[in-house]
Amino acid sequence: MNRLNHRDENGLVPLKVEDIKIMETDKHIGLVETQYFTFAHPPGVFVLESGEGIGPVTIAYETYGALDEGRSNAILILHALTGDAHAAGCHESEKDPGWWDDMIGPGKAFDTDRYFVVCSNVLGGCKGSTGPSSASPGTGGPYGLEFPLITIKDMVNAQKLLLDHLGVETLLAVVGGSMGGMQALQWVVSYPDQVGSAILIATTSEHTPQQIAFNEVGRQAIMADPNWNNGDYYGGALPDKGLSVARMIGHITYMSDESMNEKFGRRMKDKKQPFKFSPEFEVAGYLHYRGYNFINRFDPNSYLYITKAIDCFSLANGKPLHKLLQGIRTKLLIVAFSSDWLYPPYQSQQIVRACKMAGSDATYCELRSNYGHDAFLVEFDEQTYLYKHFLKKVHDERRGG
Repeated sequence: MNRLNHRDENGLVPLKVEDIKIMETDKHIGLVETQYFTFAHPPGVFVLESGEGIGPVTIAYETYGALDEGRSNAILILHALTGDAHAAGCHESEKDPGWWDDMIGPGKAFDTDRYFVVCSNVLGGCKGSTGPSSASPGTGGPYGLEFPLITIKDMVNAQKLLLDHLGVETLLAVVGGSMGGMQALQWVVSYPDQVGSAILIATTSEHTPQQIAFNEVGRQAIMADPNWNNGDYYGGALPDKGLSVARMIGHITYMSDESMNEKFGRRMKDKKQPFKFSPEFEVAGYLHYRGYNFINRFDPNSYLYITKAIDCFSLANGKPLHKLLQGIRTKLLIVAFSSDWLYPPYQSQQIVRACKMAGSDATYCELRSNYGHDAFLVEFDEQTYLYKHFLKKVHDERRGG
């Protein structure tokens, strides 16, 4: 039986999922369209954290719902490593909805009848935002490795310019899982007076050596592919084998031992076939499918740049985290999943402790789930309950209700 664990300063209180009443809804956002915002920040370039300039910059984004008269109901959704701006609804030419469609829409966790929801593709991405595959103003061809290194803070600063363009001066909430949680943390630190609340899901304030190691193996798999050609593969054969292996490695860390055993066990696809070096095991076939499906939708260079930005992210940069958070009035809801071994609960708890030491308003919830790191993309009922009540409280307080 799944249980919802709510931990606060009084300890751990288990709540049965069957005791949680979720409002079921058949409502959907319907058709949506990705939009694009292009800017050249004065003096003609967007200045990165490194001091290097780049421009013009395009950010792909989608919006759901509408701003209220007081412009007090905006929520920014921040995607994970391989996500994009298409978080909910359906595109006219595609059958699959956005990556968090079960959470965004009328009556859902991020209720578009109440809130104005924005999601953008990160700087450095490959789904409409400027990245290594974009045209360089200098050459007219793809940037490739001429694209400058970017950081989580650069992604957030680009999002800030997008929100300025949309007329959003303050945010009711920033919300993100995994890398999205890192962006949400950076938002809280970079723009504390403009963020009313933050929901940090299965994330960390900095990577551990093990987390860096997994990403490094993925990057090396891409760069070892003969087709990578030092990043200059555009117009030719893609380094698809390397990218596929990188995705397979990553996907292993997204699942858990329990979920893999339940889903695959040691079952074989065809017991009549003799054992060879091919994916006879169901789990191996699944990883191959995930890997080769990924090469059709993601740019290998973007994978290199974004994973490097994640690895280099360190919110406190070697200083005590609680000192960085002192004076911040943003309300935080920090959520972890029991079987997540990529971003284990102790990393979320470290953020909570820093918040408490800083005097910040922070609540910690740990959800029991067998789905590992992917749980935030699967466990919808429990998350819906948490986020609905948290946002309603923040929104009511903001309006003086």
